[in-house]
Amino acid sequence: MNRLNHIRSEEKKYHDYCYDNYKLFEQGSWLYKPVQTVMDLLHMVEKDHPLILDLGCGVGRNSIPLAQAVKPHNGKVICVDLLDSAIVKLNQYRKEFDVEEEIELHQADIGQYQISTEQYDLIVAVSALEHTASEREFEEVLKRMADGTKPCGINCLIVNSEMKETDLFTGEELDALMEVNLSTAVMMNNLERAFTGWEVLRELVKPLVYEIVRGERKVLLETNAITYVVRKS
Repeated sequence: MNRLNHIRSEEKKYHDYCYDNYKLFEQGSWLYKPVQTVMDLLHMVEKDHPLILDLGCGVGRNSIPLAQAVKPHNGKVICVDLLDSAIVKLNQYRKEFDVEEEIELHQADIGQYQISTEQYDLIVAVSALEHTASEREFEEVLKRMADGTKPCGINCLIVNSEMKETDLFTGEELDALMEVNLSTAVMMNNLERAFTGWEVLRELVKPLVYEIVRGERKVLLETNAITYVVRKS
C-alpha cells in the first residue's frame, strides 16, 4: 500500500469510529458544535437564494446549521465528502434536523471536485484541504474555490499546518498521517497567493493539541491551525 492510500485508510478508520460512536451535536467529541468562525458568517449569507459549498462536510457539523440559516431564504448547501460513512450519516441528520431539501449530497474527493465559476456566496473548508492528494492538488483546489465564488462572496478556510504525531505511551515521534503537511509559513503563502486582491476578514494561527487513536495507539496530535476568511472584491 502506498503512503497516500495508507493515510486515507487510517483516516477512514478514525472518522468511521467517531461517526459510529459520537452523535452530532452531543458532547464528547469535536462533533459537539459547529465552528464558531463559520457561524459568525451566517448573517452575511442570509439573503435570497444563497448558495453555499461545504468541502469536506463530514456528517454536517457546519452544514446542518448553515442549512438551517438559509432555509428561510430559499438557500441550499452543497455538501462534498470522500467518505461514504459521512454521506450516509449526513443523509440521516438532514432528515432529523428538517433540512433535507436544503442539503445536496455529493460523495467525491474534494481534490477532484469541479466547482462552477462564480456560483457560490460562501465556500467553507474546515480541516479538509490538507486531505488533498498533493501540494499541487491543494493549490488547484484553492484556485477552483476562488474562481467559484461570486463577487463579494466569502471563503472560510481552516487548514492545519506543521502537524506532529507522538505516541503518548513511548514518546516516539510518528509519521504524521496527513496528505499535505506544510510549514505554517508555506501554507500561509499559498493561501495569500490564491486569494490575492481579496479582502481579509480574519486571519489567525492557533496551536492546537488533540489526543487521538491510531489503531491501538493513543497519539498526541499537534498542529498550527490556520483560520483564513476572505471576501472577493
